[in-house]
Amino acid sequence: MHPAPSVIIFTTFSGLGFGLLAWMGLGIPDVGGMTLLAFFVIAFVLAAGGLLASTFHLGNKKNAIYAFSQWRTSWLSREGVAAVVTLTLFGLVALGQVFLGAKMAFSGAIGSILAIITVFTTSMIYTQLKTISRWNQPLTPVLFLLHAIGGGALLAGEAKIAGVLLAALAVVMWLHWQQGDARAANRGTLGDATGLGHLGEVRMFESGHTGGNYVLDEMVYRVGRKHAQKLRMIALGLAAVLPAAILLLTPAGHVTAFIALAMHIAGAIVGRWLFFAEAEHVVGLYYGK
Repeated sequence: MHPAPSVIIFTTFSGLGFGLLAWMGLGIPDVGGMTLLAFFVIAFVLAAGGLLASTFHLGNKKNAIYAFSQWRTSWLSREGVAAVVTLTLFGLVALGQVFLGAKMAFSGAIGSILAIITVFTTSMIYTQLKTISRWNQPLTPVLFLLHAIGGGALLAGEAKIAGVLLAALAVVMWLHWQQGDARAANRGTLGDATGLGHLGEVRMFESGHTGGNYVLDEMVYRVGRKHAQKLRMIALGLAAVLPAAILLLTPAGHVTAFIALAMHIAGAIVGRWLFFAEAEHVVGLYYGK
């Protein structure tokens, strides 16, 4: 699948924002006044900014409003509803905590649960697609959730907790790739795609197009295996392994936390680009891919 910059920005930064909100709802970090307001602003900018970035991938921007109306059947619609409810509740929590000095522990805890649910709904947009074998596996939601709460813990200043979560993320990233490779290798043949496999080997007689087309450009994007392996190692090292090592093996401090955060964001972007670039749609079988 062709990786659109808007979707990469959306899935990376909105997850970080909702991850930070999940920790803030539990009273982490334990700050108040303008410092707490600054944390809320950072979380809202990341979460809402990421969601707004996703609309740039729409052909007709006005259709974004319809994403909220199909919540009974669409994970995309559920994500939109969950995000609005979560941000609205945290807006009230922010007003109460920053300007009224209220604790709002119960509302904050509910907000934390909603923030996690929002990230989960985002992950299910991709997980439920049986047509993309690399995504259609149980580890996809785990991957999204660990990115969110691990990065959120890092933003919240919980260095050791973030280190443990990012170490777990490293394991899940590796397993997700291994499972994805196995599923992609067994996704079927042209005979399976056409339903004619029982008659013998099915092959393309003549291509339906003399040039490229939208389906091939968007759904059958290919990454060379050598390049994919290099990018995986970069994503794994920057998003998880190196930040985890820095956070767990060095004394806590603002400099080390900033370095770990910068590495994590860079690695997360590379990993998310690969997440989309390696996701070949089953429609590619009809083109002999």
